[in-house]
Amino acid sequence: MKRIETEIQIAASPETVWKILTDLEQYPEWNPFIRNAQGRLKEGQKLAVRIAPPGSKEMTFKPTVTTVIEYAEFSWLGYFIFPGIFDGRHIFGITENEGGCLLVQKEEFSGLLVPLLWNSMEKNTREGFVLMNEALKQRAERADTAQTQPLG
Repeated sequence: MKRIETEIQIAASPETVWKILTDLEQYPEWNPFIRNAQGRLKEGQKLAVRIAPPGSKEMTFKPTVTTVIEYAEFSWLGYFIFPGIFDGRHIFGITENEGGCLLVQKEEFSGLLVPLLWNSMEKNTREGFVLMNEALKQRAERADTAQTQPLG
């Protein structure tokens, strides 16, 4: 198994980060990595996800939602052609801390083709995660600041 894992500190509440992260319809507006995502974030549901890793071709896949824990985590499992060839379990985790929250975005890859494709995809996918994390941080911190500003 191979893994890509990134994390970022966000000065916003877990609720704010969760709201942005789970509003799939808004992804085209702010997300540079997951350009489009459709479906319901409910365990067992299929999504349609289009990613655009930097330096690679866009790809659309249809993963199944595997976990949804409000304000804490959601994940999906996708595969190429059929399970066991090239599988990816994508996980978004949110942990509250003193500065707001920590977002961990990771993907665990398994299957026959992973060793063959790893070197060509690891760098671009990791970069896509980092770009998405930064964009989410900016959006969440703006939203949290707007909510806490005194009126008048």
